Amino acid sequence: MAALDLLGRRWTLRVIWELHGNGAPIGFRDLQRRCDGMSSSVLSTRLTELREAGIAASTATAATAAQPAWHLTALGDDLVTAMGPLLDWSRTWAERR
Repeated sequence: MAALDLLGRRWTLRVIWELHGNGAPIGFRDLQRRCDGMSSSVLSTRLTELREAGIAASTATAATAAQPAWHLTALGDDLVTAMGPLLDWSRTWAERR
């Protein structure tokens, strides 16, 4: 139930989608833009929740020391894989609408 609670929060799935779709770590501001300009406070909260759940992590490099880049962890990648059947179902559902 805790996982469903986390995933059901506003913007959580979008953040996961953008982190997965990029394939490489992404900075906070770029992530915010990709999420249609969601508020920085909501994005910060979601990233903190995903980090605490072990789904996302941040990395700092010399180029991104001021703004760490975010990426999915192995657990986050597993989550995306597990959601694959739901994605398949949603595509079928969308075609029927």
